[in-house]
Amino acid sequence: MSPTGSSRPTTLGPAATRATAASLDGFRNEPLLELRRPEVRDAALAALARLDARLPVRVPIRIDGEELRGEEFERVDAGEIDRVVTVAQAASARHAAAAIGCAAGRGQREWGARSASERATVLRRAADILHAERLDLAALAVREVAKPWAEADADVCEAIDFLRYYAAGALDLDRGAALAQLPGERNDLRYVPRGVTIVIAPWNFPFAIACGMTSAALATGNPVVVKPAEQSPACADAIVRALHAAGVPVDALALLPGGDDPGKALVADPRGRTIAFTGSVAAGTSIIERAAASDPERRGVVRVLAEMGGKNCVLVDSDADLDDAVPAIVRSAFGFAGQKCSAASRVIVHERVADALEERLAGAIAALRVGPAEDFATDVPPVVDPEAQGRLLAALAAGRASARATHEAPGVPPDGWSVTPTLLGGLPPGHDVVERELFGPVLALEAVTDMDVACEIVDGLPYALTAGLFARSPRTIDAVAARLPVGNLYVNRDTTGARVGHQPFGGTRLSGTGPKAGGPDYLLAFVDARCITENTIRHGLVV
Repeated sequence: MSPTGSSRPTTLGPAATRATAASLDGFRNEPLLELRRPEVRDAALAALARLDARLPVRVPIRIDGEELRGEEFERVDAGEIDRVVTVAQAASARHAAAAIGCAAGRGQREWGARSASERATVLRRAADILHAERLDLAALAVREVAKPWAEADADVCEAIDFLRYYAAGALDLDRGAALAQLPGERNDLRYVPRGVTIVIAPWNFPFAIACGMTSAALATGNPVVVKPAEQSPACADAIVRALHAAGVPVDALALLPGGDDPGKALVADPRGRTIAFTGSVAAGTSIIERAAASDPERRGVVRVLAEMGGKNCVLVDSDADLDDAVPAIVRSAFGFAGQKCSAASRVIVHERVADALEERLAGAIAALRVGPAEDFATDVPPVVDPEAQGRLLAALAAGRASARATHEAPGVPPDGWSVTPTLLGGLPPGHDVVERELFGPVLALEAVTDMDVACEIVDGLPYALTAGLFARSPRTIDAVAARLPVGNLYVNRDTTGARVGHQPFGGTRLSGTGPKAGGPDYLLAFVDARCITENTIRHGLVV
C-alpha cells in the first residue's frame, strides 16, 4: 500500500503493472438466476425468510469508520405497509460537511495514492462479496422497494457487472493514450483523479445505479460520498459495507442516508469536484444550476453527470411482427410497475395495424397479475410509495376522462400502494399523460399515417432517453435510427434491460448530460487529462 500522507499528485498513467493488467475484452456479465427452477425459488424464499427474521434493517450514517445517528426515519413494505423494512438515520448538512472534509483530506490522499491495479483488485473483491450475497441482497430489494424477484436479481447482477467492468476499464485507462511523438521529445497523456465525487442515487435501481456511479469514481481514484434515495437506504448501505470490506478505506467512502438536506449541502459544498446524479429532471437541472454558480471557494468547475429519465416511445410500423411487439411492449411498459427510466410509456403505431395492436395489448394487459413483489407469479408490483400512487391515480383519472378507450388489468389488491396497469387509447394531442413522464404502469397509444410522422413526434419531445422500433424493413430501421435523437434505440426487442458493456445507457436533451453508463468512455468523466512533454535530447544525442 502506498503511503497515506504523500502530497505528490497521483496519476493513472503508465504503470509497472501493465503486463498483468486485465482488459475489457475479458469482461463477462454476471449470469441471471434461473427462477423457473424450484430449487432456485426455494433458495430465494429462504433468503427472504432470513431477512424477515431480522427486520427492521438498521442503517446508520457512515463517516470515517464511525456509525453516527441523526433523526430516525422508516421505510415500510409497499405491498404490506404494516411491515417496517428499514430504520435509518437521516444525515444533516453538518454530516455532509464532515463527510466531504474527510474525503477531501485523508480519503483523497490515501485512495488516490493506490495504483490502478490495487483499486481494480478492491472492486473485483467487492463484486465477489455481492456475488456471494446476491440472494440476500435481492431479498432486500424485494422488501425495501417492492422489486419482483427477477428484477431484484438483475439489479444485483448489474451492480456486480459495474464493479468488474469499471475495474477492468481503470486498468485500460491506466495505459494512457497514444500520442504522436517527435524526434527528441516524449509526449505522454495521463489521467488523474478529479477529487471528491458526490453520488446522488435513485431508489428504482438501488443496487445497480448506486454501485455503478460509486464504483466508477472509486475505480479512477476518487473518494466518494454517497447520498441514497430515502426509499432505499439499506440497499445503499449494503453496497458501502461491501466496498469497505473489500478494502476501500473508510475515509474514502461515506454514506449519508436521508432526505433533501444532505443532498443540497453536498451539491453546494465547494470541495466537491464531480457530481453523479440519477433522478428527476427538476432535481437534475437544479443540481446543474447550483454546481455552475459562481463560488470563490471552488477550486475548479464542477462536473455534473446527470441521468434524468424520459418519455420513452415505441414505434410500430405496418409490417411489424405483432407476436414480437406485444409481449415486448407489455414487459417494457409494466415490468416493475413502469418504474424504470427506460420504461415504455407511449406507443406510436401505423394506422394500418393500430386496431389489431390495441386489441392484442388489451388482451395481454388483462392477463397481467398485480400483486406483492415476493410472489413469483406477480407481473406488476405496487409502486414505491403513497406519493407515487397518488400522483399516478390522478393522472389515470385525467386520462380515462379524455381517452377514446381504456384497457386495464383486473384484480388489483386493495392493500398497499398498487396502481392498475392501464392502456389509454386515442388521447388528444398534447394531453398530460401523452407528454409528461409518469413513472408508473400507464401506457398511451396513438395511431399515425407513417413512421415519418412518428419520428417527428419523438423528435419534438424534450426528452431523448430510449425508444423502441418494431419493423421488418431494413430501410425503415436505418431511417428511424438516423432520425431519432435518443441515447438508446431498441429494434424489435424490449426497451428495458440494458446490459453493462453491451448497451451503454444514457440519453440527451433533458434526459441526461452523458457519458453513457456501462460504456467505454464513462470513466473519462471522473478524471482530468494531463499531457507531459519531455525534451529527451542529452548532449546532442536523441534518446
